[in-house]
Amino acid sequence: MNSKTEKRPVDVLFDKYAESHQNHTNKTIHWICVPLIVFSLLGLVWVIPFPELSFLGPYKDFLNWASFLIAFSVYYYYSLSPTLSFLMLWVIGLMSYGIVQLEYWEKAGGPAVWLACLVIFVLAWAGQFIGHKIEGKKPSFFDDLKFLLIGPIWLLHFICKKVGLRF
Repeated sequence: MNSKTEKRPVDVLFDKYAESHQNHTNKTIHWICVPLIVFSLLGLVWVIPFPELSFLGPYKDFLNWASFLIAFSVYYYYSLSPTLSFLMLWVIGLMSYGIVQLEYWEKAGGPAVWLACLVIFVLAWAGQFIGHKIEGKKPSFFDDLKFLLIGPIWLLHFICKKVGLRF
């Protein structure tokens, strides 16, 4: 292949991911469950106790274990597509806002953040496996764990295509 027809790594990953995501019902389930899995995983990591960094002053609560997960994933996405990385950073920002709202709800007498996120996580994964049962193909991450990170930007790339944004 010459350089004009050679696929970018992100396109190769999307093609491979798409192989086990052809069924309409499975794809619909993914549009619901993948964001819920990302949100709930972020929330579960968010609430893992983090050392007090008092030298950060009023900003000490802005750093937690999820900060490292976010940094790693955004860097990985950037290596694949700066545009998708930027969009994913916005999505993660919205999810972070949602997690903070769960923290406020917990303080007001609602369920513990970890419990709410655990329930979402388990139900969303159940949905994913149901989708793949319907599809008749195993999830992509069974072959390569990096596909756990590809699902969220695979969904975003469809939005980019829909609005004509190059990624």
